[in-house]
Amino acid sequence: MSNLKLEAWEEKVLKTYLDGVNLTKIPASRKKRLVVLRWLIRKFEQEVTYTERQVNQIIARHHSDYATLRRELIGYQMMERENGFYWRLPASVWKSETEIMK
Repeated sequence: MSNLKLEAWEEKVLKTYLDGVNLTKIPASRKKRLVVLRWLIRKFEQEVTYTERQVNQIIARHHSDYATLRRELIGYQMMERENGFYWRLPASVWKSETEIMK
């Protein structure tokens, strides 16, 4: 898929699942969920360490199921956690939907 087509498709996915700043539901499709997670991870600053409570609060601003979304961010290696602290990882290490399915 070309970059323009991919961007248009991702924009369509976000319009489908977002109502302003709120996530209306978590997509069942891994590919669509990845688009939503990429949007959500941008709510976290790079090189900032967060407590679990802070992570939950940031996610809860956009969807009530913060526990699932927090686990997904960890699973797709968009965030790392250690000793109750979380931080955003660089995009170069994020997993794709095909890597998650392995």
